[in-house]
Formats: sequence, structure tokens, C-alpha cells
Amino acid sequence: MPASPIRKLVPFAEAAKKRGTIVYHLNIGQPDIETPPQILDAVRHSDFKVLEYSHSAGNESYRRKLVEYYADNNINIDHNQIIVTTGGSEAILFGFMACLDAGDEVIIPEPYYANYNGFAVEADIKVVPVTSSIETGFSLPPISAFEAMITPRTKAIVLCNPNNPTGYLYSREEMEVLKEIILKHNLFLFADEAYREFCYSGEHFSAMQLSDVEDHVILMDTISKRYSACGGRIGAFITKNKEVLAAAMKFAQARLSPPSFAQILGEAAVDLPADYFEGTKAEYLKRRDILVKRLNNMPGVFCPNPGGAFYAMAKLPVEDSDVFCQWLLESFSYDGQTLMMAPASGFYSTPGLGKNEVRLAYVLNISSLEKAMDCLEQALIIYADSAKSLTDSKIMAKSNAESD
Repeated sequence: MPASPIRKLVPFAEAAKKRGTIVYHLNIGQPDIETPPQILDAVRHSDFKVLEYSHSAGNESYRRKLVEYYADNNINIDHNQIIVTTGGSEAILFGFMACLDAGDEVIIPEPYYANYNGFAVEADIKVVPVTSSIETGFSLPPISAFEAMITPRTKAIVLCNPNNPTGYLYSREEMEVLKEIILKHNLFLFADEAYREFCYSGEHFSAMQLSDVEDHVILMDTISKRYSACGGRIGAFITKNKEVLAAAMKFAQARLSPPSFAQILGEAAVDLPADYFEGTKAEYLKRRDILVKRLNNMPGVFCPNPGGAFYAMAKLPVEDSDVFCQWLLESFSYDGQTLMMAPASGFYSTPGLGKNEVRLAYVLNISSLEKAMDCLEQALIIYADSAKSLTDSKIMAKSNAESD
């Protein structure tokens, strides 16, 4: 199993906190937005004498509620086309295991959500990257780039929209390009749409809205980010392909049932006021604008403007972001504070890519976000000075050695 670029530096953050340093966590998509009280109350006020297993596909009442939610998002399904999962993670794993055999391949535009690697290891399949570039804002690579990677073992393409880690929002036109590829080569399209509600530069177009590809599309979803309920561990596996549903159901039955209390929470969430997402979306938009402006005002830093989700990728004036991010936690503090970011190399499969990039999650309030940017700005200055001093020392040592 590969180490998580999101969590692998946690021991260094914990050590920094023990030293009394405040750590601003921009490494992980854990929102500080309050979980809606009314959906927590639905759990608190639930009344039953036995906490039973649910149906392996999830409570029918919840699945019927989800049909309403998806209909509001122009996705037309019925409750029998939904399997409730233990987080979006299980939905992804079910997709890999139901649709691919050991040794099969799945193509994913990189950089991509790092845990796809872990799920691929569990399912014994191979991730084949198609590289997108920070210079183009991580737009979808051309058809030719995908087709160059297709082999007889290729079975699927994975797309996260809006994207984690880049924040890129794929357009309807780009989704139509993917439709052309999957039809031509008879592939599945796994659509991870965890950040559907958070789109800033356009409207979200779901893979489930593509026409004439019903048997090819599998939607993987979660309530974690949508309702700031990451600990609920409730997601959904959705497809109109009956054979795929039957195969995924075997895995669902093997793990018995998804979490009961969180299904109650998720069911209540569908009844939140229609304007609920307006407030959270507006808050993330303000945070994005501050983060991107602050980053691009720092010498040597480049950050494209994310179109959705709550992540940004930035190129830093450092040689190795893994070393830099660890240094931030081990050796740096500014007014007793530092920040934690996710080194981007862990979001790429191609060796050497992302070495000077980081992912930042703008999940903290604006005050904390500003302080985190103050820390980063100072850290880059100090890090550059220390790197220059080290280089000068090496040059001096080499000169002395040659003189001797």
C-alpha cells in the first residue's frame, strides 16, 4: 500500500503541536463548516430498541430520498439503482472490484486523488496516468493522450469532477469527449462527484447526464464534503447497468450493511432548505479567492484558479515539496505558528512529476487562512535564504578543496 500524501506527515504535525506550535491544516479536506444541526438532531432523536443491520444496499427510505436529491440535480434514477456505501471510498472500491479483474487497467488524469492508488492495490489493478498540466490549469488531456494509453487490459476511465486535488471543473464539452472514448473502446466511466455542489466557474455536468451511455457510467458519491459530515462514512454507488449492480451487490452483502446512524443523518440531509448550499458555496468562494490571490502574490509561486471543490494546486520555488512540507513542521514557525500542506508528488503516478507542487485545502476560516498564508510567505523567504547559504557553503568548500 502506498503512503498517503495527505496523512503521512501527521507525526511531524503532532510533534510540532507538542512543542506548542499552532498548525494550520491545509493538507486534508476536513471542512470547518458546521455540520447542519438538524441532521445531527435526526440521529439524536432516533428511537429504536435494536440497532439492526440495514439492507445491504442501504435503507430503502434513504435510497428513495436520494432519488429526490439526484432528481433535483437533473440525474434521473430509481432507488434500485443505488447501493449505499461506507463512504465514497467503498463506492470506488466496489467499482474497481466489480468491473475489473486482477491485472486490468484503469486510466486516470493525473494529478488525481491519491487514495485511488490504494484502492487499486486492494483490487489488484493497475492505474495508468494521463498527465494534465498546471500550466493549462489541469484541463482534460486530448483524446489522443487517452488513446495512446489504451491496451487490451484497459477497462475504465476515472474522473473526479470537480477535481480533487486540482479543483478543476470539467465542462460538458470535456465530458462529451470522454463519452466518445468510452463508447469507441467499450470502457466504463467511473465518475467521482463528491464536490458537485461547489462549482464556481460554471455549472456542474454529471456523467449520469450523458446520453446513450447508461451501461458504461458508474457514479461514486459521498455526503462527507457536501454536508461537512466526513465522519458519517456514507456514500453511494449508482449505475443503470444491472450486471454491474448485481456484481457490486455481492461485495455489499459481504460487508453486511452500511452504517445505520449515518443513513439516518443522510436521509435527513435531503430535506435541508433549498438554499443550504448557497451559504457554504459562497464561503468557499471567498476562501478560494483569498488563497489564490495570496499565493500568486508570493515571488516564484503559481496557482491556477480552481473552478470547483475546495482544493488548489500551487507550484512553489522549491526543489522538493516533500522535504519542504516536512521542514515546515520540523524546523519552522512564525509567531508560534506553521502550516501543513500535502506534497503533490503523491498525487502523480509518473515519476518526477509534482516535485515542486503542493495541494492546499481551503477548509479553514478566512482568519486562519490568512495566518497560514503569512506563515507560508515567511517560510519561503527563510527556506530560500537557507538554501542559498547551503549552496554558498558547498561552493566555498569545493573552492578550498581545489586550492589545497
